[in-house]
Amino acid sequence: MELLKKGASQLGIALSDAQLDQFEVYFRELVDWNQRANLTAITEYQEAQVKHFLDSLTVHMAAADELAGPSRVIDVGTGAGLPGVTLKIAFPGIQLVLVESVAKKTAFLEHLVAVLGLEGVTVHTGRAEVLSRDEGLRESFDLVAVRGVARLPLLLEYCLPFCKTGGKVAALKHGGDGGELAAAANALSELGGSVEKVATVLLEGLTDDRVVISIEKTAPTPERYPRRVGIPAKRPL
Repeated sequence: MELLKKGASQLGIALSDAQLDQFEVYFRELVDWNQRANLTAITEYQEAQVKHFLDSLTVHMAAADELAGPSRVIDVGTGAGLPGVTLKIAFPGIQLVLVESVAKKTAFLEHLVAVLGLEGVTVHTGRAEVLSRDEGLRESFDLVAVRGVARLPLLLEYCLPFCKTGGKVAALKHGGDGGELAAAANALSELGGSVEKVATVLLEGLTDDRVVISIEKTAPTPERYPRRVGIPAKRPL
């Protein structure tokens, strides 16, 4: 895990040998389960270190304070546990919730959490539009992390309802930020958020104009959001 160790150091994150061993186990389990659960297209050792684990750690660029303390963190649409499980390994003091709608993937996550011996991790199978209305999850988190391919207005409708006022959303995006930030202005106004900063990722191996967008939760999200399953994608704010 030398590439991961070096890149993490550039982010100001020191990974111990024990943590690097956990990442080794994570990689092996990911490759093993990928044959039956279709978790990722990236299974080569060097590439996974950079494009999975190091990419996930770039959340630290927007949320160092939240990751340092006993914060509640939720990863929405976590897939194979990215970025959430990576953040839990690197910052074991956080309380982590993983949300994923595909049962095969949540089965992998439950297995992974057990194999890695991670404490303070809960896995939920379900859609964000439904789970964000759960009393124990809505407006409850200091940090919402999302590694999303969907456009920013859609991600915000999925994520901001989970975030407590004063907390933040950290969205990992490719391809720069300009057009998406402009398109998200209405969503931010409707959902109670504002752009805190946009950090450009300048790490070897992470191309595609990667950025980390930090959104501050400035007001409670109105009860009508998120809209029912399927509507946010069809009619983005």
